[in-house]
Formats: sequence, C-alpha cells, structure tokens
Amino acid sequence: MSDFARDWPDLAAELDAWGERGQRATLWWRDDDAVEPTPALDRLIGVSRAQGVPLMLAVVPARAGQPLADRLAEAEVECLPVQHGFAHISHAPNGDRKWELGAHRPLATVLEELARGRARMDALFGSAWLPVLVPPWNRIAPVVVAQLGALGFTGLSAATPRPAPFAAPGVFQVNVHVDIMRWSTPRGFLGTGQALKRLVGYLRARRTGEADPAEPTGLLTHHLAHDEDAWEFLDQLLTALNRHPAVSFIHPRAVFTPPDAQRETIQRGAA
Repeated sequence: MSDFARDWPDLAAELDAWGERGQRATLWWRDDDAVEPTPALDRLIGVSRAQGVPLMLAVVPARAGQPLADRLAEAEVECLPVQHGFAHISHAPNGDRKWELGAHRPLATVLEELARGRARMDALFGSAWLPVLVPPWNRIAPVVVAQLGALGFTGLSAATPRPAPFAAPGVFQVNVHVDIMRWSTPRGFLGTGQALKRLVGYLRARRTGEADPAEPTGLLTHHLAHDEDAWEFLDQLLTALNRHPAVSFIHPRAVFTPPDAQRETIQRGAA
C-alpha cells in the first residue's frame, strides 16, 4: 500500500477513512457501446479477468449480432450484457445535446424501439442478459422512464448520483459516477488527476451522507474509445482498489438486486 498512498494520497486517505469507520467502499464497473467483437473488447475482457472484477457491458441491440453473443458466452464470468438503448442514434435537433430516448419523437415510437431492442437481446443472449436499460449518452425522458416497468425492464443505469433508488415502480436505479474519458475535442483519457478527483469526490459524498450511501460507486469505461493512457489508468486503478482492505467490488447482477425492504416499500407505494 505504500506506493498507492504515495502516488494517489487523496484516494488512499478517503479509503482509509472508510476503513476507520468499519465500512466498505462498494464499487461496480460498467462499460458502454458494445456492438461486435474487437481487439478492444478482448482487451477489456482480459482486464476484467486479470483483475477479478466483473463488468456490466451495455450492448447496442440494433447493431449487435451473433458474433458478439458468441464472444460474450466465452466471457460469461466477466461480462453481464444489458441493453444500451436501441440503435444509439440521436434524434435531437442539430446543435442540441444528443438524445435517443428523449421527447423529440412520439412516445409510442420510442417505446416500440425499446421493445424491439429487448426482443433482440433475448434472441442474442437468452437468459444470460439482465433487463437493465442504459440510455445512450445517459439521457432519458421522464415519460420514457415511467414506462420501463411495463416494457419488462427491472433496472435503469444512467450517470451522476441517482435521485432515488427506484426510477419507476419495479425499476431499480443504480448510476455510474466516474467516467474516465474526456468527450470534448480532442477525445481521450480524462487524466489521472481529474479521474481520481471524481472518484474521491463521490466516495466522500457517500461517506458523509451528501449522496446516497447505499448507491455503490460506479466506474464507467468505453472500450472502443480508450487510448493507451486510459487502458493504463484502468489497470492501475483496479489494482490499487483491489489491494485496499476497505474496498469491495460488487457483481453487476447483485448491484441491480434491490434490497427486500426497498422492494416492499415501492410495491406498497404502487398499490
């Protein structure tokens, strides 16, 4: 731990603070935009396997095919597929932020696409995928969220701290909080300092009660967009976190299993 404490003192100190309180800093990992087998996907799976950290892989159903399903069947321990919108196409006017699941089209059209996406995920992955929706660009209109349960989704994962554990009746929400990429020009790795600042900030907010302590800290990666610096940081970060006694990585399937008390509360509220 000496190198960790020396090189990343703020993160080490924050995790030590969790440990001193007898608490575990829970984390989980999501990667977006999977479409087909690629060398980058192979590298991602390799990192997951080497580090012993399973990941939730957001798959674009309209663009995915059997080759991806076959590849992920070989990596069942490491990768849990979920649905990443429908085609990952923005329908917002030019100049606006990108939205696929916004209010720019009739609600019935958006829901029909999501249903087709669900059918495609069933055909590709059978029971091996989890009915969690990851909105492209982490944006989704409230009117769409309200219908997710009726479409058969049991989970929602966007970005930033969740406003509540349930986004809609029966739809458990767990977001990601630490995107390691910079999406402005030039696109690339965010940088070690900024990535650690995001991670430490959310961990501290959870520990102090400024954010929901029960929402595990979500790490977000995009394997197709990674440069070498991003890959190197990811490996270093997972190594450091795995070595700290106050850290626990949670399997994505467990992340999206709501506590019984929360489930009962939402069911009573919906009755």
